[in-house]
Amino acid sequence: MIGDIHQRVTRSSVASLAFFSHSAYVASFEPQDVSHALSDPNWVNAMHEELENFERNRVRDLAEPPPNYRPIGFKLQQMDVKSAFLNGFIEEEVYVRQPPGFESARFPDRVYKLRKALYSLKQAPRACFAEQMSRKFEMSLMGELQFFLGLQIKQGLEGTFVHQAKYTRDTLKKFNMGDSKPMTTPMSTNTALDADEDGKAVDQKEFRGMIGSLLYLTATRPNIQFAVCLCARYQASPRTSHRQALKRIFRYLKFTTELGLWYSSGSSLSLRGFSDADHAGCWIDRKSTSGTCQLLGTSLVSWFSRKQASVALSTTEAEYVAAASCCSQLLWMKATLSDFGLRFGRIPLIVDSTSAISVAKNPVLHSRTKHID
Repeated sequence: MIGDIHQRVTRSSVASLAFFSHSAYVASFEPQDVSHALSDPNWVNAMHEELENFERNRVRDLAEPPPNYRPIGFKLQQMDVKSAFLNGFIEEEVYVRQPPGFESARFPDRVYKLRKALYSLKQAPRACFAEQMSRKFEMSLMGELQFFLGLQIKQGLEGTFVHQAKYTRDTLKKFNMGDSKPMTTPMSTNTALDADEDGKAVDQKEFRGMIGSLLYLTATRPNIQFAVCLCARYQASPRTSHRQALKRIFRYLKFTTELGLWYSSGSSLSLRGFSDADHAGCWIDRKSTSGTCQLLGTSLVSWFSRKQASVALSTTEAEYVAAASCCSQLLWMKATLSDFGLRFGRIPLIVDSTSAISVAKNPVLHSRTKHID
């Protein structure tokens, strides 16, 4: 404020006209162009300070403009970190015009050849980050990303393929399943798993190790998510039947080693979700299992399969609870993607139960649904 900065501001002063006449001068105008900025000594000092950063960091050299190069414009930008982007080296050969009002007196027709990254260059953030990382750690450029935390990544013009073929083969070898007979499905449709208290106990440490390896594979293999989570319920007291179910999953992985997730570069960015559920599928506590997946265009980006927290009294209730879980995930994804500038209207949620859809549209107090919150 213009005036005594130590003067107290009270409610009565806010209500006075004199207070507002002073507060009208708080904000300073922002210049619309360079000539306007050069008329303000404060802006000139700030520009000089910024250009001194260029000289201090040896960002550029004054050079004759080559005949085949077109110099880019020069634009000053305000930064939160002083000269942060002026420390990263660039590989490309870039020429920049001299800033208006700050041309060299001896060589006004020359241009600057950049040594380091400059604001507004698309390479600047990456170069700055690489430079700062190299100062702290010993770094080496490894080229295009191919492996990341056990994930294999293949990038092309049409899209990106993420898989865990090498990890799958290593896991099969680790648990002596490399020579096993391949299977076309991860589970048997004729046998339902239960506690099997009369069955023979197996090595708990080995069983949990197999579960952990398979759970890591679900990062790119959603088709084994349900089977692995089902077997994981019996880690406390695994039996022979449970280990056989796990081996069935490994034999299926041997048949489908190269499967993974495909993310098309030409896919639309429309968001949609799918949900499904069984009813009282767990033989121990009769709880149902929810399964949901969310797609961005044609690419699967999120999924889960887990047992519901409460016992569903009907198939309708089980499907309704699964749809609610999928809806909450969609709302979170919508809010997250909005930070990247993506906007969505109504997001479709596909449910394969007409009764659950009816309850969602018209939640009447029916005797079978009035207890659902």
